[in-house]
This record gives sequence, structure tokens and C-alpha cells, in this order.
Amino acid sequence: MDAPGSDAVFAGSIPEFYDDYLVPLIFEPYAEDLARRVADLVPVQLLEIAAGTGVVTRATARALPGPVELVATDLNQAMLDHAEAVGTTRPVRWQQADAMRLPFADASFDVVFCQFGVMFFPDKSRAFAEARRVLRPGGTLLFNVWDRIEENEFADIVTNTLAGVYPDSPPCFLARTPYGHSDLNAIAHDLARAGFTADPRYETVTARSRAASAQVPATAYCQGTPLRTEIEERTGADLVAATAACAAGIAKRCGSGPVDAKIQAHIITIGNV
Repeated sequence: MDAPGSDAVFAGSIPEFYDDYLVPLIFEPYAEDLARRVADLVPVQLLEIAAGTGVVTRATARALPGPVELVATDLNQAMLDHAEAVGTTRPVRWQQADAMRLPFADASFDVVFCQFGVMFFPDKSRAFAEARRVLRPGGTLLFNVWDRIEENEFADIVTNTLAGVYPDSPPCFLARTPYGHSDLNAIAHDLARAGFTADPRYETVTARSRAASAQVPATAYCQGTPLRTEIEERTGADLVAATAACAAGIAKRCGSGPVDAKIQAHIITIGNV
């Protein structure tokens, strides 16, 4: 029923829920972190892959000093449309693009960066090879991935709750894709296969995810990600009931008022030597 190829489809009402709920919940702290790291590299031509609704694009636009050419791409035009509508503090070239077939010339960019998009690439080595191809010699690839789902409490609660709601066919999008690619050895192997010869540098960053109520993270995950499609495909509890069950599960562990939970990710940096 659940095809991994559909995990990268963010369409319909998902972009709006994603930006309104998921971005402030888990993406904004890491967006500021990644933008600072990108700005420290002092790029002139800059490419963002899997820009989504533009949270990192906006943070990077604010952090960059001086004139910089910033190109932001995503596979899903609906996500880019939402990002462009929100806007940025400096000009950005928004372009639909597949990370595994980037429509740019060789050696076009000083820095290629990506926030929590690598996990969605069907062929990660091929995507890394494309990033390396469009990087100039001496350029840098910078990206982050979520750590194991057990280190990301809201996502873990939602996954376990839905396994109880749909015991015959548990929705596993979160564990399979966004939280399914935290193995640093596997990432290093994919980078090497892509032609990178430098050793990647890793840093694990822990933060807190905060919301006004348990309903917020439940809605964020159930309705702002492709998990929504998995829920809607199943018989029994509908989307509203599934979201309510997840909110109850989060409240049981984190409290009935404002909620606070651990999130954790790896930041990977590698040079194109």
C-alpha cells in the first residue's frame, strides 16, 4: 500500500500544514543553524536542494553578507509556490528541480546545501554525485539529517500511536523516510560512491521542540507530511480521529498544556577537493 516513491510527494493541502505547523515545531532551530554555517563559508553562488517551503532559504537570505546569487530548488512545485509567496529578504531564484538530475552546469556553485531532504532521495549516491558535479573545486556540500526516531520524541509517539490505531497495517512513513537514514557510516559510503574523496565532518545537534498544545505536533505530523496519505488510505479511523489519537498520546507523555520534547539531528559537511 505504501510506496517509498510517494514519500517525496508534498501536494494538496500538505504544504500549508507543513509550513504552519511543522516548520516552527522542528525545522526553524535547525534552519538558523544551517544558515549560519552556510554564511560562514562566504559563498558567491549558492544552491539549495529540497528547499521545501523555504524555511532555510529565508534564514540563509537573512544570514548572508553582501551580494550572493541564491538558487532554491525543490522537486515539488507546490512547495516552491508556497515558499515564493511567503517571500525572502533578498532576491532568490526559485526553480523546480530533481536533486538527481540538477539542471545546472558543472562547477556552478561554491556551496550546495540541503536541510532534511537527503532522506527523500531515492538514490542518495546519485544525488550526492549531482551535488558534487555542480560544485566548484574547493566548494562545500552541507546538509543535515534527523537522528533515529527514538531520539525525536514527538515523531516517535506519533508512530507508536498510529501502530495502535491501525494494528493490521501501521503507517510507517516517519520511521521509513525522514527518520530512517541516520546511519553516518552509510552516509559516508554514499558520499564516497558519489566521488567525494574528503572525509565528511559530523556534528550531532540536540534541540527542543515546543508547542502550545499536544494538538500542534499531532497535526503537524499527521496532516503536514506524506503520513497524511498513508492515514487516508487506511480503513477504520479517519484523519481527524487519527490526529486526535496522536494528540492524546503526546499529551499522555508530555502533559495537557504546552508541550516540550527532544529533537536531534546530524549535520554533515564535506569539501569537493
